[in-house]
Amino acid sequence: MELSYQEKLTLIKLGELKRAKFEELVEKTGLEQVAVMRALLGLQAKGLAKLHERSEKVVKLTETGRRYAEIDLPEWRALRILREKGKATLNDLRKVLSEDELKPIVGLLRKEGWANVRKEDGKLVLEITERGLKAEERPIDKALKLLAEKNVVPVKEIEKLVPVRELKRRKVAEEETVTERTVEITPAGEELVKKGIELKREVSVLTPELIKSGKWREVEFRRFDIKAPVRRIYPGKKQPYRAFLDKIRRRLIEMGFIEMTVESLIETQFWNFDALFQPQNHPAREWTDTYQLKYPKSGYLPEKELVEKVKEAHERGLAGSRGWGYTWSPERAMLLMPRAHGTALDARQLAKGVEIPGKYFTIQRVFRPDVLDRTHLIEFNQIDGFVVGEDLTFKHLLGILKRFAVEIAGAKKVKFLPDYYPFTEPSVQMSAYHPELGWVEFGGAGIFREEMTRALGIDVPVIAWGIGIDRLAMFKLGIDDIRYLFSYDLRWLREAKLVW
Repeated sequence: MELSYQEKLTLIKLGELKRAKFEELVEKTGLEQVAVMRALLGLQAKGLAKLHERSEKVVKLTETGRRYAEIDLPEWRALRILREKGKATLNDLRKVLSEDELKPIVGLLRKEGWANVRKEDGKLVLEITERGLKAEERPIDKALKLLAEKNVVPVKEIEKLVPVRELKRRKVAEEETVTERTVEITPAGEELVKKGIELKREVSVLTPELIKSGKWREVEFRRFDIKAPVRRIYPGKKQPYRAFLDKIRRRLIEMGFIEMTVESLIETQFWNFDALFQPQNHPAREWTDTYQLKYPKSGYLPEKELVEKVKEAHERGLAGSRGWGYTWSPERAMLLMPRAHGTALDARQLAKGVEIPGKYFTIQRVFRPDVLDRTHLIEFNQIDGFVVGEDLTFKHLLGILKRFAVEIAGAKKVKFLPDYYPFTEPSVQMSAYHPELGWVEFGGAGIFREEMTRALGIDVPVIAWGIGIDRLAMFKLGIDDIRYLFSYDLRWLREAKLVW
């Protein structure tokens, strides 16, 4: 029976131990773990040794979790302040919370029923509730304490207290599979060891020196088992979400769409709202729904002819419309803001000029005030697009949206619901079914109103959509928390795979 050098050495040491843990055998041989594993698989195939493996899913604390185990979760630290003072502002909470912890704290305290939120003198104030005064240790606190004590805990034990996904969502713990390996020598292996095994050094590479000297006749060349497990290597690759965006961009270009690009993330309200026929007194233009720049406060309007057309659409109407019936303010239209939706680029492109028929798209970072949770971000990506043509109908729009959901997002179930947007009529909202989150809204669409398109110089139908591409990515990357798209979790960055 032909054995490699590593197999011979491993078998000799195993003969001394009879039965041992894999790590003990590695220490005895002095070889690398990969080399011992390769040797054991070879010995097992020859009936000289047996390798037993037992795998178990376990949970362990992250660095964040270890810190919280020492100083408490953010909501408990905030609650202590509220118990002392009865009520507190966000500035009061900054004394015990970091900026990252402060962002979700209002939602956390309200979710637990520990605090009510109201405004006083323009400031957000949190006031402790009866439930907050009587708050006791929760299952998640017990789980954190258990992990701090034991360091590694089986998943089934943690699940008795709290779902592991909740700990992962809070970034306090991570899940991994631990494999325990035990090795034993077989009777055939023992017999071979008793007979004596001659250790002869092997080489893996035939070098010029070996050939010239003739020593190649005196050495054994190592055989390689290409099926044997080796140490996992993580080569450089694109961030998973970045790879997803690039794939979407390429897929749309292959479908014949032209990409619209713009350098700045800052937009005037003219392009973000006015050119889209959104009235200047619309609540979506207030600070509760959009961000606004403090400095510089205002930008510049485009050419006068276009501005006059948009003004006419708002004040008196176009294409048979009566407009909104108010005095349009150019000063309001000049205000600057971080872009609230990619549809602003649709308006810019239509005003610039388009091919008819033509298909256009853009993938843009947009900003909206919101409460951070597993399906909402305040800074996210949106894919907007439109198709312009003579004979387009609402059915064409629904067909395109369904194709996006099924082919690009991989959604199994899609549904459409009537909706309202100031710049489209009719309008529709699209939702897709996620196995963990249920029905998730990720797109709005419709046919651009003629009051908008006529002002921009277009007199044929334009069907358009805006889709929260971050939510599409959740489907493709198999995650249930949208914040993971921007995570610095090294394990996820290494192992996340796109499913197409």
